Amino acid sequence: MTVSDSSASVVIVGAGQAGLSVAYYLRTMNLAPGRDFVIFDRGQGPGGAWQHRWESLRLGTAHRVNNLPGMPEMGISFDTADHSRPARDVVAEYYRRYEEHYGLAVVRPVAVTGVTDHGDRLVVSTSSDAYGDRTTSTRVLVNATGTWGAPFIPHYPGSETFRGRQVHTANYVSVDEFAGQRVIVVGGGTSAIGFLLELDGVAASLTWAARRPIDWVHSENLDLEGAVAAVAMQNEAARAGRALPSIVSGTGVPVTQRIQAGIDRGLLIARPMFASVEPEGVRWSDGTFSPADAIIWATGFRPELRHLSPLKLRAKAGGYSVEAGASAVDPRIFFAGYGPQASTIGANRAGRVIARQIAARLAEPAERPSA
Repeated sequence: MTVSDSSASVVIVGAGQAGLSVAYYLRTMNLAPGRDFVIFDRGQGPGGAWQHRWESLRLGTAHRVNNLPGMPEMGISFDTADHSRPARDVVAEYYRRYEEHYGLAVVRPVAVTGVTDHGDRLVVSTSSDAYGDRTTSTRVLVNATGTWGAPFIPHYPGSETFRGRQVHTANYVSVDEFAGQRVIVVGGGTSAIGFLLELDGVAASLTWAARRPIDWVHSENLDLEGAVAAVAMQNEAARAGRALPSIVSGTGVPVTQRIQAGIDRGLLIARPMFASVEPEGVRWSDGTFSPADAIIWATGFRPELRHLSPLKLRAKAGGYSVEAGASAVDPRIFFAGYGPQASTIGANRAGRVIARQIAARLAEPAERPSA
């Protein structure tokens, strides 16, 4: 028998776009927030990863933020939101109103520290300054932790010797921090490009380095064929349990007017990656040297899944085998916002699919999954 502090039929870990989407659809299936399902979120407030984005980021310059399911009924939409305000503030406000409107009773700030298998139940261990260390017994777990908490910085020889500052996207606060500095931006996606455009005229010098040539798409919107192909690549990797490929690598970067202007003035020209990092800068493959005061690593994130390690879900290929949002190893575990679901529109669709599977599972007698 599993002894725990509390129990719920479903535990959702994370109250970002994916977690809220699943919660919304569970609610439409007559599961009550706080009774039938509980949402744990480690954030100090609503907004998911958006609450941690840098102040200068606006909705019009970021990836499009799609509405959560049920937002139109509330009379709010990101399409008509104030794009002059920081994106983090707009998203946090709208998510707060969403949680309150649908009574989702998110429990925060709570960190999920581990999930263990106790036969017909899973036990979720949590830690919180407000609530202490507790455990919750559940039949189904929805992991919706996203990636923001697991920034990825590739290793390059000598990086530990660099005397300047190294900053990842997750820790970038303001362009003012780099005023008058020699800055190297690493990465081939929209975050790297956004940093370069912001720092132009503020930093003393800017150098852009990327592992692969930038695939410019001369349209302000991703072409349908490229988007479909990118999602297919993510789906295939998820089913096979491989590490997930970058979405940008499959879709390319749309060339907006602002980006085209940066290309035209010679700002957005990426060099192949440097060979090593030295105390005062970076050494390129051709032997030349670029002095630097700061390196910004816009190199992406990895799925944040450390708390699931006791369940031994990781495949030999290095990833997690997931199909239609469900773990191939343990059908009681669902991954919301994983792989192709990471976009807001993908998370919304996955929320409905996952909620239906959960409702079907809860209608069945509880039993331990077969090995």
